[in-house]
Amino acid sequence: MAGSPLLDDLRAALGDEAVLTDPDLLRLHRRDEADLCAAGTPLVVVRPRDTAQVAAVVRAAARHGVPVVPQGARTGLAGAANAVDGAVVLSTVAMTAIREIDPVARIAVVQPGVVNATLAGAVREHGLYYPPDPGSWESSTIGGNVSTNAGGMCCVKYGVTAEYVLGLEVVLASGEVLRTGRRTAKGVAGYDLTRLFVGAEGTLGVITEVTVALRPTPEESLTMVAVFDSTAGAGTAVAGIAAQGLTPSLLELLDRTHLRAIETYRPMGLRTDARALLLAAVDTGPRAAADLARIAEVCTAAGAGEVYTATDAVEAAALLQARRLAHPAMERFAADTYPDGNGGLIIDDVAVPRGALATLLDGVDRIAAECAVPIGVVGHAGDGNLHPNIVVDRADPASLARGRRAFDEIIRLGLELGGTCTGEHGVGLLKRDWLAREVGPVGMRVHQAIKAALDPTGLLNPGKVL
Repeated sequence: MAGSPLLDDLRAALGDEAVLTDPDLLRLHRRDEADLCAAGTPLVVVRPRDTAQVAAVVRAAARHGVPVVPQGARTGLAGAANAVDGAVVLSTVAMTAIREIDPVARIAVVQPGVVNATLAGAVREHGLYYPPDPGSWESSTIGGNVSTNAGGMCCVKYGVTAEYVLGLEVVLASGEVLRTGRRTAKGVAGYDLTRLFVGAEGTLGVITEVTVALRPTPEESLTMVAVFDSTAGAGTAVAGIAAQGLTPSLLELLDRTHLRAIETYRPMGLRTDARALLLAAVDTGPRAAADLARIAEVCTAAGAGEVYTATDAVEAAALLQARRLAHPAMERFAADTYPDGNGGLIIDDVAVPRGALATLLDGVDRIAAECAVPIGVVGHAGDGNLHPNIVVDRADPASLARGRRAFDEIIRLGLELGGTCTGEHGVGLLKRDWLAREVGPVGMRVHQAIKAALDPTGLLNPGKVL
């Protein structure tokens, strides 16, 4: 390997310290956090620091016919960052510069390796707010968020990542550098190429710079919890809240499995006897208290046995932290459920119209019973996006088969209800077949034509999405 022409080219372009071939590091960069997705072993991991170095990596890989797999923090949940055997893994973790924060234009310009929480903290000093907040916001990077069009808990009011991406700098498969979008508040010149790359999961180009829109920092929220004896009741409440024209800044659901897992993982005094908990918040303002009261009324009418309003910011933050602990808590739950640490999670990510949420929740309960697998449900109920967590025994082929069947049945139900196979995690490796079913043959031909136009040799992130 030391005499590999490709490695020689990469070292000449980046320096020895940015070209990593240690076997332990290669193993570390094989995959993201999606369980049960195939992953290969890369030939090399490179850590460029700027656009010119990224372009040099892509050109070198193209000359030698070696695929390039872009990676950020590897917090994804669909296998989109998983390596293929012999690939160049292009890690953006060294591209961490916040190049500009403009309080007048309300924008920030950042490299893709900037962590979401780091950007949020930096702009807060200017009285500004970057709304997208995926559950992994303390570790996931802006580049990864853009590549998967990540969502988060605030999406019900503020929307997903795509709505805040104004412009991009992208290295194409040819090694050319493309700039898309704008810095202005308005702009409609030409095709919307920025949106084309947002959510493309590194299959069309490597993002090297992102211009994002910012908002004024909202005041502290008022927060409440409604406790239900059925998940479908919580779903009915969500539909009722939307029907009343109310716009909470957060509307999250945790089922009993998650409540118990979180309480075991980090005791917080949660109601583990509840079948479902609905967490709602409203940004403070003249109507905040009245709106929160109306949300409470809707929840009570839908069957909530108890409604509790946080008395201060500390209580509100604790409730929000409980929701952020859902994923690590379920990982612990899965490990504890099966012997020898063989428990794993197949994490679904289905979104349906809000009016269909109760039907979806009832359906997940039915599918769990039919497939004989434990399924915990958590999600962004306010925008109809749920994450059923299917618990399987990795060492038991029958358990894996039941889990896969449950996964497919949940997506099938979501599509039948007018939904989508992924609300925010992306397609990656997990949902390629379901993407084809969702968009249809014409849609797939358009996808393939775009891929062929921008990456004719299939250099970038092969096997993902399509």
